Amino acid sequence: MALTYLHTMVRVKDLETSMAFYQLLGLRETRRTESEKGRFTLVFMAPPGQEECPIELTYNWDGDDGLPSDSRHFGHLAYRVDNIYEMCQRLMDAGVTINRPPRDGHMAFVRSPDNISIELLQAGESLSPAEPWASMENTGHW
Repeated sequence: MALTYLHTMVRVKDLETSMAFYQLLGLRETRRTESEKGRFTLVFMAPPGQEECPIELTYNWDGDDGLPSDSRHFGHLAYRVDNIYEMCQRLMDAGVTINRPPRDGHMAFVRSPDNISIELLQAGESLSPAEPWASMENTGHW
């Protein structure tokens, strides 16, 4: 019996804000389902050329008071990036907190607007340590 990966689902409180965050990472909307009867919207987002590896953003129209305040139990989503310093700068310029800066030129963690932990990993060899990242402290949980 073959096993095929489908997607990872995360619940979001504000669909537009969450989509904007994932777009900053480089993901694009690949599919959308709206259910009037179920009162929810599902938005699938994936990196270009990797549509088979989406995340599903689930937005409940009537709110979702059941969301935990800290989604750390989920673990994290992980994405490989071409230049971790450029990605972290882009996110920081957009107001995203870099919870675990890429001091080693290899790994960083940020959180989505819904507190989902996102790991960013440098493609290939680690970049040489560089400021401001090398001396930047952790912020919050990652």
